[in-house]
Amino acid sequence: MLKVILIGTGNISKFLFDVFISDPSVEMVQVVGRNEKALEHFSASTPVSNNFENLKEADVCIIAVNDNAIEEVSHRLNIKKGILVHTAGSISIEVLPKHLRRGVLYPLQTLSGIVPEKRREIPICVEAIQQEDYEVLHQLARCISDRVERIDSEQRKQLHLAAVFANNFSNHMYFLASEICKDHEVPFDLLRPLIRESCNKIMNFSPYEVQTGPARRGDVNILEEHLNMLNNKKLKEVYTTLSESIQETYGKKL
Repeated sequence: MLKVILIGTGNISKFLFDVFISDPSVEMVQVVGRNEKALEHFSASTPVSNNFENLKEADVCIIAVNDNAIEEVSHRLNIKKGILVHTAGSISIEVLPKHLRRGVLYPLQTLSGIVPEKRREIPICVEAIQQEDYEVLHQLARCISDRVERIDSEQRKQLHLAAVFANNFSNHMYFLASEICKDHEVPFDLLRPLIRESCNKIMNFSPYEVQTGPARRGDVNILEEHLNMLNNKKLKEVYTTLSESIQETYGKKL
């Protein structure tokens, strides 16, 4: 049985806690965080504390705090044994104290509102300095998901960057589309079947194969018409930049 400590009380910590507390191969020995109110989520079934220097012994201590606090928090912890792990996509394993056994356990997913039956599909990216530590973290990651990948810090940073394009930027495009609809009293709901179908295609084909639209076709008249319809300078820049990128990808020019 793996003994685990969680440092932090946010979404990732709650997600991992809810997974581990129900797994017979994991023993949650402690949750540590600054926010006493947030600690109430964990206190019914696990010892909690706001003292970062007084930790119980565990096989794995997982830091699940804001990215910019990982290095500071990691150097405050008094760890005598076990592996110290963070969960961030864009932070190197090297920020963790070098005298400790170190690792990374990065869930590549937006965890707020994740439905339990989808949990096993979440890619878990694992990194460790020592092979024996990787094997421990791989075992722990398999408690979360069926998809565990060995990814080093540089690969993980690039994967996180790609995720920003695929998820955060695409969602912002949906927002901009909703604003255009709102400004012209058109229901955004009419776009949902199109969005759903596009997402479904990506699950089975490469993004390169499924690209459509006037920029892909090289339809200069429609591109110019759309630009004339946009009164917002920023939207014009976004539309132009994306259209140029699509045309460059497929060997066409505006």
